[in-house]
Amino acid sequence: MRPVQPPPILNKQWNLNDLWTDLLNIGKDDAFREQEDSSYPYWEKWKYLADSWKYDPLKIWTLVKSYRRNKNRVNFSGSTFPLDISTPSIVQQLLHELDMNLGGSLQANELIPSEEKQRYLVSSLMEEAIASSQLEGAATTRKLAKEMLESNRKPRNHSEQMISNNYAAMQWIVRNKDTYLSEKRILEIHQIITHNTLPVKSEEGAFRTTDDIQVIDVQTGRVIHRPPEIRDLARLMNDFCEFANDGKRNNFFLHPISKAIILHFLIGYLHPFTDGNGRTARAIFYWYLIRKGYWLIEYMSVSRIILGSKAQYARAYQHTELDDNDLTYFILYNLKCITRALEELKNYIDRKNKEKKNILQLLRQTDYNDRQIDLLQEILNDKKNVFSVREVETRFAVSNQTARNDLNQLVARGILETRKSGNKIQFLVTRDGLKKNKIQKID
Repeated sequence: MRPVQPPPILNKQWNLNDLWTDLLNIGKDDAFREQEDSSYPYWEKWKYLADSWKYDPLKIWTLVKSYRRNKNRVNFSGSTFPLDISTPSIVQQLLHELDMNLGGSLQANELIPSEEKQRYLVSSLMEEAIASSQLEGAATTRKLAKEMLESNRKPRNHSEQMISNNYAAMQWIVRNKDTYLSEKRILEIHQIITHNTLPVKSEEGAFRTTDDIQVIDVQTGRVIHRPPEIRDLARLMNDFCEFANDGKRNNFFLHPISKAIILHFLIGYLHPFTDGNGRTARAIFYWYLIRKGYWLIEYMSVSRIILGSKAQYARAYQHTELDDNDLTYFILYNLKCITRALEELKNYIDRKNKEKKNILQLLRQTDYNDRQIDLLQEILNDKKNVFSVREVETRFAVSNQTARNDLNQLVARGILETRKSGNKIQFLVTRDGLKKNKIQKID
């Protein structure tokens, strides 16, 4: 990732009225406001725009900082380090759209049928666990990772252990969404996330005890963040918990989605652990939103979107820190990621519903149950699939006997066959089973 340029020091000798007049004279005053409200650019983008407008970049930046001066100060830890937040139009628009989609009860059964909820929840928690771990270096494919989680087999290496831990942490978050966040519970989340993955066992579920922790750009080797000193960490984590539990009030309304993102940022900024800070931050982000009633976030993998834009994720952190801890950059980036995750979920559900409708047309006159229809649909998409009783049990949240019966009935019809693998039974697709049962895919 190319180095992020820090903003320049402002020239306070310039007269702001004169600068606005200059901008008006070149006909760029409306373009200036549109850029601010629609994208809230960082210094580097403003420098590029100023050059294209043939206008002094330092003057543009002076106008930008003036335009943004009516910010709100986030009340965290007595302003030990000031955290500011702006509300340009794009932030307000995204928050409104997410409010309309992520919370409430009216849309619940319209978007996800009640009988499908448990399956979608299990799948999404797995996706989030995989992507959040891959963000931190877990080197495995999504397919192998999901197979491990669905079959409930033990992790075979460090990367799989990270993913298994993250999945357990996401399950913990859902179970404990109504609890208050304490230092003890943060350590519990961290212990789950880092179990058997740290070189020093005693660092699992423990705050760092030294100041030799730095955030390094792996590509350039540059230090891009130095966390607060260890002598302040206990107080800061206590303040973090009070802030997360809404104990400290701001003198302005702090939107819950923005606050969840700020909690995410703060764990990264405070860096309270030797490792596992990012995964813990994203888990707490989910905890806060679920606790605040944004139920649909449980079914979305925001980390998968972040994984596809890792450089932007890192820059959002740096833009905030380099520009006087202006949280707007980090909030805007994450709002866009949440919005994209929501769009992906809607598209996925729409696609699955269409596929199910098509295959139901074929199987309407049969006695296959919904779980078997789902398995048949998967077989139609990939005839190399291998199933296990444990996988079906986990995926559909049914008993072991129900999962076994579903698979054995498909064996009886000649669609699946069994083979032994060690002491386990695997269910494989037969060569001509679908054809003999007159099952085919409809687009």
